[in-house]
Amino acid sequence: MRTAIWTPSENPLRDPRDRRLPKIAGPCSLVIFGVTGDLARKKLMPAVYDLANRGLLPPGFALVGFARRDWADQDFAQIVHDSVREHARTEFREDVWQEMCKGIRFVAGDFADEAAFDQLSQTVLDLDRVRGTRGNHAFYLSIPPKFFGDVVQQLKRSGLSASGDGAWRRVVIEKPFGHDLQSARELNATIDEVFPSGSVFRIDHYLGKETVQNLLALRFANTMFEPIWNANYVDHVQITMAEDIGIGGRAGYYDGIGAARDVMQNHLLQLLALTAMEEPLSFQANEVRREKEKVLTAITLPTDLDRHTARGQYAAGWQGGSPVIGFLDEDGIAPTSHTETFAAVRLGVDTRRWAGVPFYLRTGKRLGRRVTELAVVFKRAPHLPFAATDTEELGQNAFVVRIQPDEGVTMRFGSKVPGTQMEVRDVNMDFAYGDSFTESSPEAYERLILDVLLGDPPLFPRHEEVELGWKVLDPILDHWADKGLPDQYESGTWGPASAHDMLARDGRTWRRP
Repeated sequence: MRTAIWTPSENPLRDPRDRRLPKIAGPCSLVIFGVTGDLARKKLMPAVYDLANRGLLPPGFALVGFARRDWADQDFAQIVHDSVREHARTEFREDVWQEMCKGIRFVAGDFADEAAFDQLSQTVLDLDRVRGTRGNHAFYLSIPPKFFGDVVQQLKRSGLSASGDGAWRRVVIEKPFGHDLQSARELNATIDEVFPSGSVFRIDHYLGKETVQNLLALRFANTMFEPIWNANYVDHVQITMAEDIGIGGRAGYYDGIGAARDVMQNHLLQLLALTAMEEPLSFQANEVRREKEKVLTAITLPTDLDRHTARGQYAAGWQGGSPVIGFLDEDGIAPTSHTETFAAVRLGVDTRRWAGVPFYLRTGKRLGRRVTELAVVFKRAPHLPFAATDTEELGQNAFVVRIQPDEGVTMRFGSKVPGTQMEVRDVNMDFAYGDSFTESSPEAYERLILDVLLGDPPLFPRHEEVELGWKVLDPILDHWADKGLPDQYESGTWGPASAHDMLARDGRTWRRP
């Protein structure tokens, strides 16, 4: 007779052959406003195809484009085809494309054209009949924020925002969510007037990246990190988002926005919140958001903003072995522009877990390399029983999450050098996604678009988080507004001297990513 042995890792109520299958969207369509822009062409259309290629979209899925172009359905289909062939992550398969092509539609018009929105309303009704979308439609506003209100009001007037008989209508908006707290509140009020809060999806594509989501798994699925994830052991935290490119052709968008509004108010503060939050009761959207909002509410600003913030503009220099021009020489930028291309701040989190631990955030263009990372730097060992020569240049332990590129995790610690002497040196232990998993990570927009169609909101900040972010940033921006031109830094370096001085005053240095 064979005796069955149960171990704690097994669930006696679950078939061991059961595996979690990916969720597949139900009948629906995605309507994209601004299909002629770079975001739609390089990210959204390829992401839709990649989802279809992975079998995560329903057979009757429909994709509708809206833009001020004199296109027929087949013209738009050709645009989608070219975008997919050039930018899709997965291989191009003719059978997948032919099925997807059956659901492609285009409506020509501008945002003030009531007849165009009436035509769009008729188009989605036809899709309900022909493609079986059942009244489920998501509207993706890949357009400048100044047009959000116009489009939302047109959706309301034409009846496109109204749902019934168990169907849903959802709206997706891209950052920036306003340019300060007041404008963010006005934008939220405009959208909330038309769509209920559960139908509004604010896209922060960083939250869709595998490594950002993995931060939660690393923290809460492992027992080794939680005991030391606090002020007793952590010296400070550095969050860096560096780009090696300039503004390119985005002068019209970037000038007047700047680095802090562009990525610090959203991406970097979201990373800070995920790093500092307490364990949620579950990973349901409301529970995760509640813990993030607690962190954002607890953020404290330095008392001396001159000493503990820094901003700069890139000057001419060298990038990748080639000379590049400075920000003030870029096409479309006024020679007196005060817009910063580099921003750095020191923040605190006034909770029991993080009291006294500084969080240093920095972002910039034309820096040494393209990299986004989160580094938790630990305090030095309280006692080192080694001779001074044994521990030459011994640094601090660090836990580094590489968000892009080369996604993965690095742990830095001291180790003995092989030999007869006791010599200790810093070494790294690396985990790389590309080496550990056979399947490549999906693009952030794949995950986010699928979550919109599924109605799964954990990765989308709600308006409370947006407003709390502006409450942190507004005093810093107001302070900088009275300080004249930002400091200059040479392209290809790691920012202005004022940013390095900011950490030096605290006895610390920026990590070299």
